[in-house]
Amino acid sequence: MARSVTTRHKVTATIFAWIVALLIFFPILYTIITSLKSETEAIAGFNLLPSFTLESYITVQTQRDYLTPFMNSVIISVGSTILALIIAVPSAWAMAFSPTKRTKDILMWMLSTKMMPAVAVLVPIYLIFRDLGILDSRIGLTVVLMLINLPIVVWMLYTYFREIPGEILEASRMDGAGLWQEIVYVLTPMAVPGIASTLLLNIILAWNESFWTIRLTTTNAAPLTAFIASFSSPQGLFWAKLSAASTMAIAPILILGWFSQKQLVRGLTFGAVK
Repeated sequence: MARSVTTRHKVTATIFAWIVALLIFFPILYTIITSLKSETEAIAGFNLLPSFTLESYITVQTQRDYLTPFMNSVIISVGSTILALIIAVPSAWAMAFSPTKRTKDILMWMLSTKMMPAVAVLVPIYLIFRDLGILDSRIGLTVVLMLINLPIVVWMLYTYFREIPGEILEASRMDGAGLWQEIVYVLTPMAVPGIASTLLLNIILAWNESFWTIRLTTTNAAPLTAFIASFSSPQGLFWAKLSAASTMAIAPILILGWFSQKQLVRGLTFGAVK
């Protein structure tokens, strides 16, 4: 009897999980299907079985340069992630292993900056970038995206570092390890799953950022989010072409997420009770 109840619970949980997964994936699926429609079919309305055509992809490739925005997205997302890790690793180490009575307040203050509307600081940042001459530049966007995601990176690394026994670091100090040797050769290798998942999550967040990329770039440093927005014109929205551009923009990050899902799960459960 108990076994049959357990089996029913597993079946119910599996069905529920599939329903949730399909609901989450459906917008992506519909975007892909729409990208394979003609503009007439795309405007006509909901239809999951159109007459498939690659016309929109050909038009997108002809009208816009895809490779340049793609490389901009790669450089900006990876660059901002590496820069964030360089700053966040020693910061999280200090707060995890040398906490003060203000450590939690600092962490909460850092996290509170994520609650601020981005538009509230758009004008000052725009003026600063204009005066520094880094508008529409990869350097400018890299710095902005690093600062935006830095609180999350610090919080995640702080959580992972807290799970590492402090006695191990004390033993390394007794063996003569200096500050940077402790961080680079002892702490970092032990926290590889957590650092890897943080790195992957930050790349995804930077890749998907649209508010700052659209407003601080025009052509030179425009990433794929700006590439998508370029298909919205005063003449109207071209749904098939817009969907094709969106599919081309999300495909690389979807593939990255698919192949790194085990590492993401391992890192996000780092330190959990197994």
